[in-house]
Amino acid sequence: MDHKNFKYPDTKAHEFVVARLKERGVSLDDLAQLVYETQKDYEPKLTLEECQKEINDVMYKRELLNNAMVMLELDRLTEAGQVKQPLADIIRYDSGVFGVDETLALQIANIYGTIGATNFGYFDRVKSGIIKHYDTRPDHVNTFIDDLLAAIVAAACGKIAHKYA
Repeated sequence: MDHKNFKYPDTKAHEFVVARLKERGVSLDDLAQLVYETQKDYEPKLTLEECQKEINDVMYKRELLNNAMVMLELDRLTEAGQVKQPLADIIRYDSGVFGVDETLALQIANIYGTIGATNFGYFDRVKSGIIKHYDTRPDHVNTFIDDLLAAIVAAACGKIAHKYA
């Protein structure tokens, strides 16, 4: 097959991201719970079920899937010793001046505009719930996954904000 006949594998990309998150101990329900906890005071009619639906919806966005696949693979490859130096140590030790993890995550959050970006900034700084778990977990390379989770939650929160505005 040549590149002109290539069809983007939406379903396979989604399955890859969800499966990789699950392998790392993340369920979409965990993310929906964080969305609910942070948004319920702003939208009193909001339900956990609605947050689960919004998480599921954003998980099908190509921009999210593309960046998530790259982010998850970079953590995995670094942990497996398949990334060359000096990049391996930069990723392994989550160097504060690296910024690529935040840049990829911010592209996800930006799907829902400025509110998505500001939400990401909040979650990246506060690191609550499951995001904090991955930011402080020393048994795996988590340079990208904590920012990915923050971006997914930020995007879902942004989607909810657009819906109720």
